[in-house]
Amino acid sequence: MTPADPALRCGGVSHSYPVNGAPVRALTGVSLTVPRGAVTVLAGPSGSGKSTLLRILGCLDRPEEGSVEVEGVETTTLSTRRRRALRRARIGYVFQDPADNLLGYLTVAEHLALGARLRGAGGDPAALLEALGLGARAGHRPAQLSGGEQQRVALAFAAAGDPPVLLADEPSAQLDRAATGLVVGALRELAARGHAVLVTTHDPEVLAVADEVIELVDGVRRDAA
Repeated sequence: MTPADPALRCGGVSHSYPVNGAPVRALTGVSLTVPRGAVTVLAGPSGSGKSTLLRILGCLDRPEEGSVEVEGVETTTLSTRRRRALRRARIGYVFQDPADNLLGYLTVAEHLALGARLRGAGGDPAALLEALGLGARAGHRPAQLSGGEQQRVALAFAAAGDPPVLLADEPSAQLDRAATGLVVGALRELAARGHAVLVTTHDPEVLAVADEVIELVDGVRRDAA
C-alpha cells in the first residue's frame, strides 16, 4: 500500500435485519473510500444506517452483500479468527458511550500501553497523550475523568499502536459543547498524524471539520440515490 491508496474502502454493501420475522433493509449498495490523513464523516438522521455501516467497516459485522477492504485486504471472506486479528491490528474503534471503550481498573497510560501491545507496537504513549491534551491525566482512571476526557482517552486508546483506520460512532453525542470542541480537536490531530478517521455524526461542530461528508438516507448514499 502507498500513502495515496485509501486505508479503507467498501463497494456495494447491503445489509438487513430481521424485524418481527421479516427482513428490514438497513443499507443498500453503499460504496465509499476513506483516505489517510483526513476526517471523513458519515452523516444522516437516526435510522439512516450510519452505525450499521460503521460496524461492518470495523469488521464487527459482515454485510449480506458487497466488499470491504482494509489496507487492501478483503475482509468479508476472512475467517472469524483472521477478521479478529485484522481488526485488532489495523482498526481502532470508538463506541458512542465512553464507558463502553475503557476499562475501569486501568489508568490512561495503561490503556495506551495495552492498545500498543495488542497491536504489537511499543513506544512511549506520552507524545500521543500530550497531543490530545491528556498529559496531566496519564495516571488517572476513567472514573476520575470528565466525559470529554474519557472520550479523548477512548480515541487515544483506539489510536495506540498506530492502526491505519480509526472509526468513531457519534463520539460527541453525550458531550457538552466544550467537551465536543476538545473531541473535535482530537479527531483533527489524529488525522494529522496519518490515520484514516471515519466518524458517524449529525453534530454540526463535527461536520464543520470534516474533509468529506458522506450522507446516508434510508441506507442509501444520498449522492447515489
